[in-house]
Amino acid sequence: MTDYAEILFLGDIVGKPGRLIVNEFLNKLRNGDFSHDANLTAINLSPDPDFIAANIENASHGFGITQKNYYELSEMGINAFTSGNHIWDKKDIFKFINEADKLVRPLNYPEGVPGVGSRIFDTGKFKIGIINLLGRVFMNPIDSPWEALKKEAEKIKEITPVIIVDFHAEASAEKISFGYFADEIGVSAVIGTHTHVQTADEKILQNGTAYITDAGFCGASEGIIGMDKESSLKRLITSLPEKFDVAPIGKTELNGIKLLIDTESGHAKSIERFKYETNFSEVI
Repeated sequence: MTDYAEILFLGDIVGKPGRLIVNEFLNKLRNGDFSHDANLTAINLSPDPDFIAANIENASHGFGITQKNYYELSEMGINAFTSGNHIWDKKDIFKFINEADKLVRPLNYPEGVPGVGSRIFDTGKFKIGIINLLGRVFMNPIDSPWEALKKEAEKIKEITPVIIVDFHAEASAEKISFGYFADEIGVSAVIGTHTHVQTADEKILQNGTAYITDAGFCGASEGIIGMDKESSLKRLITSLPEKFDVAPIGKTELNGIKLLIDTESGHAKSIERFKYETNFSEVI
């Protein structure tokens, strides 16, 4: 009998609203409160998934991650954290990244950069490799994600066939191309992040790789990709520098991906996107 692992991936967590809704979502999930919850899109979620990963590069006030917030999210029961180009925005990161055993930063930073770009996690039932990579189109110059993935996937496959890639990139075409490239290598899933808008193109590619261009985000709904809309609009309209701030706490959404992966072959059986919405009081 084929053993399928249920893996959840939560989109970019943005600031306090994102941390609040992730905590509420995971508590409800474990308590089995989603059986008749109209605020969750129609999808069957196990109260005890085999593995949970989340992107946290925006978790501390919208830019970077502090040690305090890293441990706060760890205590929520998330098994692995990915990141992206904002991983270095909080200087606190340099104090703890080498001891943060759940965190991966983009693998294709130059040699000598603190932290690691991939990790293998042992769930007790199976082992899973998590890789984080940055795209290069419309992004700052970075080493090739193509070569980095090929080399790292070969190493991980000596230990486990289950490999999940967070490809943090701007251009949809680059992400889609990367998905096909990963499918030829034999990766289990490529989850796109960075743009914070969940896409409707989830699919299983020819060789068994699950793919979606963007997982979306977890944060304030009444903003612009989780950030305050007034400052975002002012910056775009005037082209003048403007400080970005996280959107106020209120209507909040969580976007995520559910994967079913064959732990023997590493092939994906299914990929589904989901969305959970709630409304937090401004007094929180």
